[in-house]
Amino acid sequence: MAHTDNIQYLKINDPEELELGSGFSELTLAYHTYGTLNETGDNVIWVFHALTASSKIEDWWVGAFGKGRILDTDQHFVVCANLIGSCYGSTGPLDTDPQTGQTYYHDFPIVTIRDQVKLFQKLKTHLAINKIWMGVGGSMGACHAMEWAISEPDLFQNLYLSVCSAKESSWGKAIHTAHRMAIEADQSWTERRDDAGIQGMKAARAVGMVIYRNYLCYEEFQSDADDTLTEFRSASYQRYQGQKLANRFNAFSYYRLLDSLDTHNVGRDRGSITEALAQIKSKTVIVNIDTDLLYPAVEQQHIVDALPNAIYESIASSYGHDGFLVETEKLTALYLKHFVGI
Repeated sequence: MAHTDNIQYLKINDPEELELGSGFSELTLAYHTYGTLNETGDNVIWVFHALTASSKIEDWWVGAFGKGRILDTDQHFVVCANLIGSCYGSTGPLDTDPQTGQTYYHDFPIVTIRDQVKLFQKLKTHLAINKIWMGVGGSMGACHAMEWAISEPDLFQNLYLSVCSAKESSWGKAIHTAHRMAIEADQSWTERRDDAGIQGMKAARAVGMVIYRNYLCYEEFQSDADDTLTEFRSASYQRYQGQKLANRFNAFSYYRLLDSLDTHNVGRDRGSITEALAQIKSKTVIVNIDTDLLYPAVEQQHIVDALPNAIYESIASSYGHDGFLVETEKLTALYLKHFVGI
């Protein structure tokens, strides 16, 4: 696999004003690249990561790289940028605000999906990319891909998107609010320190897991022996997942990225969602996970119905929403079928 594990940084000294007003005097966008950009600058696969992932794709998408896989770096130049507001190298809440000399913490502004895409566009220019052969993303990542494909209809030749919507639903916003309420219930959340709200974030992650997975998944992998009365496997699993996230993330980034996701609406200031989606020229494959509770099939079908050149696929999986991270073999088979012709 020809790629580099080295993280790279783009310093942006003239960021635009954020969609909700005000913004940053300067920003740093962290990113990874894999493979080699060809002379015409058009062999690019741009991968959009989800909520708590990073630009280092191999850390969260196991099995995606290699010949005959979705990310073949012998053929394509693969790019993934870490979201502003995250904690994997891009400017985030634990960084210092150059205007005040103080850590942002709660003062870190809401960066919308559309704001994030404008920063990706600056990275595209920096890397001398003229055309993107394919944009790939699931969940929050797919939201970014759609937004970008609407704002630059001639940029993406193909889109491969999964478990997503054209607008964050009331259901999704309610779930995200429950996450934030869990963080807010942590007595340390009001304090200006790096680990503020961390216990609340663990609880938020536990809330998330029962939505990201589903009944089938817990029954299959977390069932107890019939005589178990305490120390249940599913209870241990919930606490494990909360601690696992706490080991690598912070509550400020989690809170603000949920805020960002809630701003997702491709139809805003574009007439309607249907009119906005109609601007996308790319060949698009939209994949549903049949047990996904967060983004049910009706949302993906709505996108397909509005796109000029779209194909709907559904994957059977017991993993629910998280199937877009786990079912790499099935996603690869659909990729080969629709984009490679195998």
